[in-house]
Amino acid sequence: MTDVVGKLWGYAHSLRHDGVDYGDYIEQLTYLLFLKMADEQAIELPMYVDKDPAGSDVQVPCDWPHLRKQSGTELTEHYSKLLVALGKQQGMLGDIFSGAQNRLTKPATLSRLIKAIDETEWTSLDVDVKAAAFEGLLEKSAAEGKKGAGQYFTPRPLIRTMVRLIQPDPRAHRQFTICDPACGTGGFLVAAYEWLKEETGGALDRETAKQVRASTYYGQELVERPRRLALMNLYLHQVDPHITLGDSLYEAPDSRRYDVVITNPPFGNRGANQAPVREDFTIETANKQLNFVQHVLTILKPGGRAAIVVPDNVLFADKAGEVFEILMQDADVHTVLRCPRGTFNPYTPGTNTNVIFFTKGRPTRKVWVYDARANVPKITKKSRPLTPAHFAEFEKCYGGDPNGLSERAIGDSPENRWRSFTIDEVRERHYKLDSFKWLRDEDLDDPDELPEPEELITEAMEELQLALDGLIDMQKLLGNGSGGVL
Repeated sequence: MTDVVGKLWGYAHSLRHDGVDYGDYIEQLTYLLFLKMADEQAIELPMYVDKDPAGSDVQVPCDWPHLRKQSGTELTEHYSKLLVALGKQQGMLGDIFSGAQNRLTKPATLSRLIKAIDETEWTSLDVDVKAAAFEGLLEKSAAEGKKGAGQYFTPRPLIRTMVRLIQPDPRAHRQFTICDPACGTGGFLVAAYEWLKEETGGALDRETAKQVRASTYYGQELVERPRRLALMNLYLHQVDPHITLGDSLYEAPDSRRYDVVITNPPFGNRGANQAPVREDFTIETANKQLNFVQHVLTILKPGGRAAIVVPDNVLFADKAGEVFEILMQDADVHTVLRCPRGTFNPYTPGTNTNVIFFTKGRPTRKVWVYDARANVPKITKKSRPLTPAHFAEFEKCYGGDPNGLSERAIGDSPENRWRSFTIDEVRERHYKLDSFKWLRDEDLDDPDELPEPEELITEAMEELQLALDGLIDMQKLLGNGSGGVL
């Protein structure tokens, strides 16, 4: 697998000199891989109508052999036309090629990539090998790409921890469904399927296997390119997902509800100028992450469970307390994980994150918080990368029940990273979950380990918000006549 990734990634570097960025490269690779594997599997692709030199209509095949035979400007012209033709088809074919455009405008560049792909018999590779190769390319693209790629790519150690704990097991019943409403390139859905394969050893009865592959994995993505990559990612895993192109927040969801929702919504509030008009949103806010929390609560089935990545500011932002108050009335927010500083390096290096786990249908009585951040060296891309070891103790503390009902104790963490807080304590803190901190972070005293300026600003905002909450409480007391002695 490493050889395959290395070879294809080598071409990505060479194409950079031709003005093709990493995202464009992976997207074009997606189209060409699909065409090559369709040829290997003898899948018949449609034709498009073109003009011959005499001006007459001719049928031109969209398949790999015909593409491979072209050269010069005829190659790039044919490739552009077949992308448009395939984008008009129905089903997975049309979904992958929807809105597709040729970014490889130099014939020599396109020809070189076609030859590179043609040297490998992709369908003869084990499904895990070619799927892992594509995942490897996505990871490299996110790491090498510009800031903000984290919204499309969540670090794999964090994904796998979330999936292992939430246990998205479609064997529970025939209508079991899993959804990521901000699915990016499909990392959570792929990990959920890979977890199932590990649990079962790949041994599923025919009916369950059909159910899993055709009617289990759902998602939505706002941007065409990551949706296309997600479809290809799951296709390479032999899964037929249902991933729609659309806005999860500003478009009302359909009537489908899910047993498991696992997601990492985009960070930041760019483009969120107004609150969505949604009858199911109890709290009106333009904060995207808070709205995603409300959205997930809506699309979960009663008894369904969720795990959501959220940045620190979501836990104390304006309206955060109101959103989490409603959430804790309608769902059991049983666990919060404070992720290590730099978890999303190099994608969004200044953003600290958390994962909230909850089950819909019963109110919150107690919240367990695991602090994986205090006194943990900041994650870096090369010298201190994120690994499964960063979450190993948390997984033990969480326990084997996906709904957070395992027997738990503070002593489960030798380093005192694991504590519980009653709903009364949460209420006293105005439902601001980021206010529960009990470990002194000695790294903050080390000038070499000081947080990013963005991180310091976020923490200052948090302290100011908590102080403001305290002043509001005092104002209420004075208004009730309780503070006459002052």
